[in-house]
Amino acid sequence: MESNIEDFADMAISHALALKCHYCDVRAEIITKEGLVIENGQIEHTVSMFDRGLGIRVLNDGAWGFFSVSNPSSIAEIIAATDAAVSSARYYTKKQKIRLASIPTIKDKIVFPVRKEPDIEELAKIGFDCDKIIHEKKRIIKSSVSMGYSKTKKYFASSEGSKITQEYTDVVSELSATAHESGLTQSVDSTEGGRGGIEKLSDEKDIFNTAKFVSEMSSNLIDAKPASEEKATVVMNPDFVALLTHEILGHPSEADRVLGKEMAWAGGAWWAGNIGKQIGSQNLDVFDDPTISGSLGWYGYDDEGVKSSKTSLIENGVLVNHMQNRETAEIFNTKSSANMRATSYKFMPLIRMACTCIGKGDWNPQEMIRDVKSGYLVSNMKVPSIDMKRYNWSISCQFAQKIENGELTDLLRDVIVIGTAPDFFKSIDACGKDFTVRPITNCGKGDPMQSMIMGNGGPTIRAVATVKSVKS
Repeated sequence: MESNIEDFADMAISHALALKCHYCDVRAEIITKEGLVIENGQIEHTVSMFDRGLGIRVLNDGAWGFFSVSNPSSIAEIIAATDAAVSSARYYTKKQKIRLASIPTIKDKIVFPVRKEPDIEELAKIGFDCDKIIHEKKRIIKSSVSMGYSKTKKYFASSEGSKITQEYTDVVSELSATAHESGLTQSVDSTEGGRGGIEKLSDEKDIFNTAKFVSEMSSNLIDAKPASEEKATVVMNPDFVALLTHEILGHPSEADRVLGKEMAWAGGAWWAGNIGKQIGSQNLDVFDDPTISGSLGWYGYDDEGVKSSKTSLIENGVLVNHMQNRETAEIFNTKSSANMRATSYKFMPLIRMACTCIGKGDWNPQEMIRDVKSGYLVSNMKVPSIDMKRYNWSISCQFAQKIENGELTDLLRDVIVIGTAPDFFKSIDACGKDFTVRPITNCGKGDPMQSMIMGNGGPTIRAVATVKSVKS
């Protein structure tokens, strides 16, 4: 990282302390992004972006202040930006003073591994090959292939003496196929990638098989049937479980939402005040883990300089913890779970999931299906709809299959799964041995809204919910 931006961060901290601030931290970031979108064999648009700047956060007289500056070039800019952060804190001074849980002072540097450095020309070639595969099915009327990577260098420094550098690369591909025939249109998509290089699309995941899958499944769904509405046993594959975990387990586990302090974008939590209580079956274990290598939620330290570690949220159906930052940890009399993150230096960090997952069980997924007399296998995430407290939820899947006497029968389209959180959690009676972490690239939270990347996942699970088809 360019040394002067680190020096600017240190200067901001020194100036904040000279102004008698209780605490100051600064995130200095350099971000490079390149990408392209291919539609029906043609490049629709490209992205090439370079960003560099500082996010200065101060705690003054018990209130937060924040100011960011892009591409700083002088000490005068840093002083002015720090003054602005302090001024905002003084403006918002509260009677109830913010306190921070103590953490160790850290000095560290982490460079996350990349086996195959990303190159936009190579990604473009992969993208065009995927687009060609998608169009091999005659019913396909539209393809969309997004390929891109980002490189981030982040320096964190605090008035408590921490100095932490993290450097990482993310590679992501999003594939979509749309089929049409006889007045019916069906689409299937998939997102692949993670923290690392092109190996995230080749060695660890065959992106060409993904292209073949979205093409074949969207085409097959033209012949699929709608589902009848009924409350039934549902077996959910890991891709669907990833979104379900994200929406009805991850977000309500964020302590700012539990406290009612972050109510934008369905920002409540129905289980507020229920720590230590049984909220699900004994088969339900949930955790958040920023140390899962290769996921988009993998990091060594959060944006408060707290070292990452696995946090248990639900154990045998008992709610045991929330995701915490230093401020909420002090309120809950616990420790920070290293979940404080911002989209970039331009934003104040928020409590965010890193890689929230349902823990795996001891069932073979095929045995879970064979054990069902009548039910559904629902597969792959689509669109969620959640109420303000994450209590009532519905999530559509990309496709489903009817289960009859332990066998998969009809392919079903336009299927939505509906439930209430406590009833659904209590009905979980089996979790598979399989376990998959899926990339999430567009999680929104905050006001102004911040879009964040992360991981979510789990195994195949079995529970009870309402299933029905909606109009495509």
